[in-house]
Amino acid sequence: MLNIVIFGAPGSGKGTQSALISSKYGLHHISTGEILRGEIENQTPLGLMAEEYISQGHLVPDQLIIDMFANILDKTANSKGYVFDGFPRTISQAQALDAMLRERQTDVTAVLSLSADEKELIQRLLKRGELAGRKDDNLETIKKRLDVYSEQTEPLKEYYKKKGKLFKIKDGSIDDIFERIAEEIDRLFFQHGK
Repeated sequence: MLNIVIFGAPGSGKGTQSALISSKYGLHHISTGEILRGEIENQTPLGLMAEEYISQGHLVPDQLIIDMFANILDKTANSKGYVFDGFPRTISQAQALDAMLRERQTDVTAVLSLSADEKELIQRLLKRGELAGRKDDNLETIKKRLDVYSEQTEPLKEYYKKKGKLFKIKDGSIDDIFERIAEEIDRLFFQHGK
């Protein structure tokens, strides 16, 4: 089973690259953002709670996200693998993911770290906010999200680097980035004999 974590700041292209990986390799794409937006749109109890945090630029509490992911893994148990997009975002979420996957006799294969300049990230998110009408893509919330990312999510790089699972992907066009990602995944497939 191939389990890929896409890692990067808001606006780094995680969703775009995750969809491309999912399509090429037949992996189940699990996007925290899409799941939460769906819950918010449907005004579920989780959605109402999540909206409160997201509107202020904060991360949704770990336990809510962890429970949601465990449920999805159980519902898609026959998958060839997963692309985790927007999860984990904290060390405790990473430890919970490790435990969830261990319970299912698998583990994280690789963490692909996308990078981009902060000014570029802000421009991408403002543009996305205009095009998609996303209320959380305004300058004040974007800056808060980037600060939260830096404080709470950046430490995951070291966590996965120590495990030998972190692969840095250089910024570029969507196609260039995906080409680099596919090279890493193909190499991992070959190494794992899959």
